Amino acid sequence: MTPDERLVRQAALAERFVALADTLVDDFDVVEVLDGLMGTCLELLGVDEAGLLLTDPRGGLQRVASSSEEARLLELLQVQTREGPCFEAVATGEIIAVDDISATHDRWPAFAERAVADGFSSVYAFPMRLRDATVGGLNLFGVRAASLVDDDQVIAKALADIATIGILQQRSIHRSSVLAENLQRALNTRIVVEQAKGVLSERGQMPMDQTFELLRSFARSHNLKLSELARSIVYPPHRADEVLASRDS
Repeated sequence: MTPDERLVRQAALAERFVALADTLVDDFDVVEVLDGLMGTCLELLGVDEAGLLLTDPRGGLQRVASSSEEARLLELLQVQTREGPCFEAVATGEIIAVDDISATHDRWPAFAERAVADGFSSVYAFPMRLRDATVGGLNLFGVRAASLVDDDQVIAKALADIATIGILQQRSIHRSSVLAENLQRALNTRIVVEQAKGVLSERGQMPMDQTFELLRSFARSHNLKLSELARSIVYPPHRADEVLASRDS
């Protein structure tokens, strides 16, 4: 990376850190925050796909966001089999860095087989943890071996830490109840977003990956929360046609 490219990336990172810090207010959209976290990692770090798991009120893990269908299925596989880097990062509170997934067949047989088959060579999992509270994990996938250098791992951890603070910031008065409420809201929102993606995919004959980009673009251009837009598509009066029409605008 040239000095000019390094300066450009540092400026972009500073901007993203400020944007994530802006979530430290009473009213913010958790799914939007987590989507921004993934987008920043994909844009500025040496990885190709990303996924996020959050802990639910019962202590289990639920998939909340993924950058592609391949990442989504790998996240679901970790939830179902209770194995894999993100599951391990959440359980231990430690960063799990794997430069060569093919060497982990004994450690995570199901995950390693699926990840390699999908073309991934490296994976990095960062616990979303603040002190004794772990609320989820960030998974970053690379098609190249050793795709995330040490400096970029530090950046990814810092981004995950800020997003974690954004989720936990309302805990000061009613710690456990507020945390459970925030996380349950995030999980409920994810379900509605997935339903909205399905509506747009069916009506607009679009791949699921493209429908999320359309949702996010429409929400930003109309100053809407992603969750509010998703609900307006899923529940009457349906707004799907208006969103689909924006593809050509």
